[in-house]
Amino acid sequence: MKNEKIRNVAIIAHVDHGKTSLVNEMLKQGNVFRDNQVVEDRVMDSNAIERERGITILSKNCSCQYKGVKINIVDTPGHADFGGEVERVLKMVDGVLLVVDAFEGPMPQTRFVLEHALKLNLKVVVVINKIDRPDARISEVVDEVLELFMDLNASDEQLDSPFVFASARTGKASLDMNVPGENFMPLFETILSHIPAPEGESDAPLRMLVSSCEHNDYVGKLAIGKIERGSVKVGDNIVLCNYHDSAKNSKGKIVSLFTYKGLKREQIQSAEFGDIVCIAGLEDVQIGDTVCAPEDVTPLEFVKIAEPSVEMTFLVNNSPFAGKEGKFVTSRHLRERLYKEAVKDLSLRVSDTSSAEAFTVCGRGEMHLSILIENMRRDGYEFQVSMPRVRFKTIDGKKCEPIDIVTLDVPADSVGTVMNKMAIRKGELIKMTPKGSRMKMEFYIPERGLFGYKSELLTDTKGEGIMASTFYDYEPYKGEIDRRVYGSLIAYETGEAIVYGLFNAQERGELFITPGTKVYGGMVVGRNPKGDDLVVNVCKRKHLSNCRSSASDDALRLETPVVMSLEDCLEFLADDEYLEVTPKSVRIRKIILDHNMRLRERGKMLRGENE
Repeated sequence: MKNEKIRNVAIIAHVDHGKTSLVNEMLKQGNVFRDNQVVEDRVMDSNAIERERGITILSKNCSCQYKGVKINIVDTPGHADFGGEVERVLKMVDGVLLVVDAFEGPMPQTRFVLEHALKLNLKVVVVINKIDRPDARISEVVDEVLELFMDLNASDEQLDSPFVFASARTGKASLDMNVPGENFMPLFETILSHIPAPEGESDAPLRMLVSSCEHNDYVGKLAIGKIERGSVKVGDNIVLCNYHDSAKNSKGKIVSLFTYKGLKREQIQSAEFGDIVCIAGLEDVQIGDTVCAPEDVTPLEFVKIAEPSVEMTFLVNNSPFAGKEGKFVTSRHLRERLYKEAVKDLSLRVSDTSSAEAFTVCGRGEMHLSILIENMRRDGYEFQVSMPRVRFKTIDGKKCEPIDIVTLDVPADSVGTVMNKMAIRKGELIKMTPKGSRMKMEFYIPERGLFGYKSELLTDTKGEGIMASTFYDYEPYKGEIDRRVYGSLIAYETGEAIVYGLFNAQERGELFITPGTKVYGGMVVGRNPKGDDLVVNVCKRKHLSNCRSSASDDALRLETPVVMSLEDCLEFLADDEYLEVTPKSVRIRKIILDHNMRLRERGKMLRGENE
């Protein structure tokens, strides 16, 4: 049977191609809001960090109505680091809207998400967005999308996917690239005609795959998924099982049942196959579990999430300033929070180490881990993290490392500089395509070669460079990469930074701190462009005498310090440094704080290398 009253679609695309704006207009024109209701931009980006950064981090559900049909919409992240969110929610839907920018065309994440959609045999509707851009290349982008379909070995049926030409910002869509649309009706009509209605058996025992989990302060844990067959109602007894864990077989009861109506959850008493619902009352439920009726316990296979490729060590803060700003500072708090995050985010791996105060955390990339760090510090956690490292594998007896496909869009006069930097980082050029006064370049590059490169790219291209990357494969180790061409300026003693000390220190390089900043010995206070670590005394005072007044310090002029964000600090870190993270501050520090002990350790290391 088919449930013709429902369509389930996911919006997939590369970052900044307009997914969330498209959902905004679909909700507006799908009669979700009142005519006089004020609707904020990017209404689906409800998380504070999402709104600050302008990116989607977590996949979210909503729905709208068109001609009596309920369209369940899943908005997904576009950044490669959150690809795990996309992989698991695709099991909830029967089709996807592939959104592609009318100027940029298919990008690395476009390939990643489309490949997964094609593997699951989902129906695809291609939406060429931002057709009102003055530099739009609509016909060329259509050809590029079709080439991508062929590269991914799409079937003849998949190659016949319909194209819709839209401007999500103005809420207009058309089936003809040369005829501007008036509203989103052509897009809705295409969804109804091309995306199949969910199939299932209404009289069969209940079976539902849990694709997402959330926590609600009032009803506890919520299991979200699509009902594959049968129906469910409040008060039903169920059994939880798991395809990859045959030992799991726990019983439960449906306490509350919710469905999505617009942006809100609506409490209901029953639901039938094909609908996306939230079930409350199952505290043992995990992502990937199957909710079954007791008379037929048959688990559904869950998509295997790609392995994380970057790892960091999270440690209890042991700096001289430890415990002054955080609410949760112990190893128990840190461990509890990290393992809780690993349950919600399947792309995250957390493991204990030989030390009770340190934990290894593996993720998809620097941004994936930096969002975790930012969320934890906002919740009052205080801890330290090490430099990001890639995860190596041994394949056929060879040491292999993760390789990324990186796409760079740069001004034509910066191509030489960028090519040189890519060569230093072991990048291998695949393709170069002119785009007016700019050049689009694609490289295969070791993932560790991209650490710290984003800020360099912006410097080399005068702020005009655009970079996007996604995981490609594991390949044999490419050799050493000299990632850091600069050193650190390190505080000599504990105290308060003084204008006189900073004035003398700034001759050595760029400073990260201002007068009045509290520092401790071993804390990194700046960058030395010459490559070596230098110890500077930023607390040094100018001693007064009978012939010297304190007003003479007014002549000292300090350079504007470099303001380091969390991502900047992670890019800056060296092997022998930690990043101290608190709710109020981020500080870079040496692992060994004492200057003399650092020199001894360095001497031992050099002697060992010589031997």
